[in-house]
Amino acid sequence: MTLQKILPLFLLSIFFLACEDPKPIEEEVAVIAPEPARMKYGYDLNQYIVTESEIKSGDSFGKILDAQGATSEQIFKASEAMRDIFNIRGIQVGKSYMVLAAKDNPSTPAVFIYQRNNVDYLVVDMQGEDTQVKLDSFPVKYVQKVGSGVITSSLSQAMDEAGMGIKHAYELADIFRWSIDFFKLQQGDEFKLIYTDKYINDSTYAGLENIKAAVFYHQGQPYYGFEFEADTISRITDYYDEKGKTLRSFFLKAPVEYSRISSRFSPRRFHPVQKRWKAHKGTDYAAPRGTPIVSTANGTIIKAGYTRGNGRYVKVKHDSEFTTQYLHMSKILVKEGQRVKQGDVIGRVGSTGLATGPHVCYRFWRNGKQVDPYKQNLPAAEPLAPDALERYLACLGDVRQELDAVPLASQKANLNAQPESDQDASLEEASAAL
Repeated sequence: MTLQKILPLFLLSIFFLACEDPKPIEEEVAVIAPEPARMKYGYDLNQYIVTESEIKSGDSFGKILDAQGATSEQIFKASEAMRDIFNIRGIQVGKSYMVLAAKDNPSTPAVFIYQRNNVDYLVVDMQGEDTQVKLDSFPVKYVQKVGSGVITSSLSQAMDEAGMGIKHAYELADIFRWSIDFFKLQQGDEFKLIYTDKYINDSTYAGLENIKAAVFYHQGQPYYGFEFEADTISRITDYYDEKGKTLRSFFLKAPVEYSRISSRFSPRRFHPVQKRWKAHKGTDYAAPRGTPIVSTANGTIIKAGYTRGNGRYVKVKHDSEFTTQYLHMSKILVKEGQRVKQGDVIGRVGSTGLATGPHVCYRFWRNGKQVDPYKQNLPAAEPLAPDALERYLACLGDVRQELDAVPLASQKANLNAQPESDQDASLEEASAAL
C-alpha cells in the first residue's frame, strides 16, 4: 500500500481517538483519622473547652463558677444538689479544679470538677435539667515493695538514696519515735522495710500507702516494728515489736518532726534576748517557720493565748500528773477546752515573744513541777489484750522471715564492691547471717 493511501487512514484514526470520551481521573481523598479520645473524670476533654486552675485564698464555689459565666440559677441548683453529698465550703486552697464548657456554648460552664486529693474527686455536672453530683475516685493499684538504707547524714537523705521519699521517712520515724531519738542518729545506723506504694491508673505514682514491717539498727541494736490490727471492730492498726509489745508511748519524744534541739532544759543558761543568766525550764526545737507543732499526748487545752515572753502559746493538761506547754507559735490552731489526741496539730512554729528565731520551746510539768522530759521514766501505752497477742504472734513468723530476707544497704554496697566471682558466696553468707 502506498504512502498516499496510508496517510489518510492514519489521520482518520487519530481523529476518532481524539473524539472518544476521556477516562475519568480518580482523585485521591485524604482520610483524616478522628482525634483519639482524651478521657479524664469520665469525660472526653476533646469535646469541651477546658479551664484548669487551683483554689486560691478567698475563692469559693460560687465565685469560681460566676467568673466562668455561670448564672445565679446554675450556682443555686448546683449548691442544692451538693447539700447532702459534699460540703463545698470545705474546698482547700492549693487544690486543683477543672471547668468544662461545651464548644457550642463556651460562655457557660457545663461541668465543675474538684480534685480532693490525688485519688478522690468531686464532679458537678450542670448539663441538662437536673444537676448531677457525685464523689468518685481514680482506680488505684497497690504494689508491695522492700527497701533498705544507711544513715550518712540524715534519715531523709538516706531514704532518697534508697529510692524512697520524704513520706516514707516520716512514716518510719513515726513508727519508732518512742523507741529511738531521731535527733541522735549516727552514721552507719541502718533500716529496712516492707511497704506498699499506690499507683493511679497503673502508672501514676500516688505515694505511700503503709509500712507493713520495719527494722531500724540504731547504735548496733535492732528495733523491730510490725503493723497489726489489734481491734477488728474499729480496724485501727498500730505497731508492735517482735514480742508483741507496743511501740507507742504515753508521750511523743518531741512536738515537731525533723528539727534539732537548739537548747536543752538547764538550771542556768545565758538568755539570748534578755542577755542574762537564768534557768531554762524547757527544751527548744529549732524548725522552719510554719512547721506543724503537735500535742505529745492526749489531753485538754487549758490555755491558748499570748504573753510578752511566751508569745503565742498553748498549754495541754494530759491527766492529774502531766501537763505540757508549747511556746513562740506563729499561729494557734486550737481553743481552750478542746480535746486533742496525741499527734494532733495544735499550732505552727514561729518566733513570737522573747525568741531570736523560729523554734518551739517545749515545757513539761509532772505533779506541778517543771522537769526535763528526757530524764523522766514515762508510762507506756496500753498493751495488747491476751487474745490479740495470741493472734499477733501467730501471724508474725512469716512477716518477720520476709523482712529478715531483705538485705541491708551496707551488705549490698559491700557486695557491689566485690569481684563478681565472690558475689554468690557473699550472698549466701549474708542470707545465713540474717
